Amino acid sequence: MRGYKPTGLFVVKDFENIKPISIAPAKQVEEITQMSKRRSMMSVELAVKNETIADNLLIKPEELDSWFHQKFEEEMEKHEDNKIPSMTIIATKGTMDMAYPPFILASTAAALGWDVSIFFTFYGLELLKKDLKLKVSPLGNPAMPMKMPFGPQWLKEIDINIPNAVSSNIPGFENLATVMMQQTTKAKGVAGIDELRELSLEAGVNMVACQMTVDLFNFSQDEFIDEVSEWVGAASFLPIAAKADVSLFI
Repeated sequence: MRGYKPTGLFVVKDFENIKPISIAPAKQVEEITQMSKRRSMMSVELAVKNETIADNLLIKPEELDSWFHQKFEEEMEKHEDNKIPSMTIIATKGTMDMAYPPFILASTAAALGWDVSIFFTFYGLELLKKDLKLKVSPLGNPAMPMKMPFGPQWLKEIDINIPNAVSSNIPGFENLATVMMQQTTKAKGVAGIDELRELSLEAGVNMVACQMTVDLFNFSQDEFIDEVSEWVGAASFLPIAAKADVSLFI
């Protein structure tokens, strides 16, 4: 009899020519099933691990802001520790009493390691001349008169108030005020202007002269000390002052 006839593990097409159908044994099927389950579990575990790593690597916005501010503060501290402070002074007065502030401040700052430059303009150029002939004018000076630098103690404690109208008409009163100032600084052990200027130069202070004022007053560069570092105008000095930590106008 010819035709298909199913049996337990065989499909019989021809009783005379029986061909077995390849069917996996039950044990092998079980192993394949278990292997598939293990692979699925490993995939799930790997996915969980990857998600955990991603969460750990992800920086939250507030954490990023905190980190940035911390790094910024650290860099600023390093910058401040390595930065050399700078100061610029514009000296415009040519009297003895107004010569002390720029030279005292400049020499002190330079001694502290600061980068200091003084721009001498208009009457301030008198402070750069080789021959210093600085005087003290009590006229229009609210701090005048000074106390007497010599004499008995009771006299030293008296402010001799002389009105400007009187002092301006007394011949030689400006010379008297200058001598009083010189005696006062000497008695207190304060260095003279020429000495303070020399100390400033030794400390590395840059002495800058205003070329416009030199031309305006018909000065010659030969009248000034050789240590003048530059002869420039305001346009050249102002950018330096703009970058300075401290800028003073005297």
